[in-house]
Amino acid sequence: MGMYKEVLPDPVPWERLNKNDSLLVILDLQVGLYSLARDFDATLYYNSMIAHAAIGQLFDIPVVMTTSAETGPNGPLAKAILDMYPDAPLIQRQGEVNAWDNLEFREAVRATGKKQVIMAGIVTDVCTTFCALSLRAEGYSVWANVEASGTTTEFIRDVSNDRMANAGVQLVSLFSIVCDLMRDWRNTPGLPTVLPWLAKYYPVYGVLAEAHGGAVLNGTISDGEAVLLP
Repeated sequence: MGMYKEVLPDPVPWERLNKNDSLLVILDLQVGLYSLARDFDATLYYNSMIAHAAIGQLFDIPVVMTTSAETGPNGPLAKAILDMYPDAPLIQRQGEVNAWDNLEFREAVRATGKKQVIMAGIVTDVCTTFCALSLRAEGYSVWANVEASGTTTEFIRDVSNDRMANAGVQLVSLFSIVCDLMRDWRNTPGLPTVLPWLAKYYPVYGVLAEAHGGAVLNGTISDGEAVLLP
């Protein structure tokens, strides 16, 4: 029997997102590439892409956008995303598959002075994974939004997420990112700003708040409800 032992990466201590040290990368969320994101419900995925982009507005953090060969079949970024950030850097890569191989993109990221990168891209196994691993190799902390990254199959998504996780990339949801950046409902932005944002981009929580508000305004409890309450 061979003398082999499994080699695992050094464990990465839990690191919290800090809105003062974070930037948002919108990576190849292009209208042509969107058709390759088949591991998600199409409508849910599109909404997740737009929600990912809107994180930058909510927390007023730097945004860097990039596309891959957008004059070909990959197409431009979604108009809804471009409309959010008319003045943010948009690096249109002409050939580099890995965004980090592009000097202009590297300079745009470094110019923010931030070390925590929140990112998502199409496709997960190439655009997101390649750039995430490169950023980790450069010493950045990386949070990959799993809801806003898409690829052709669930199998490919899972092995790609494993590859990133093994390199210390934190795989997170939209709600996790928002809550980690906010940290406390009493902060700014906090309850008055974040709750309406969630109602628009994460309605499962927004409707919960709406239901609570409606119940308070209604002011009555049915007999069936009363027995369920403490």
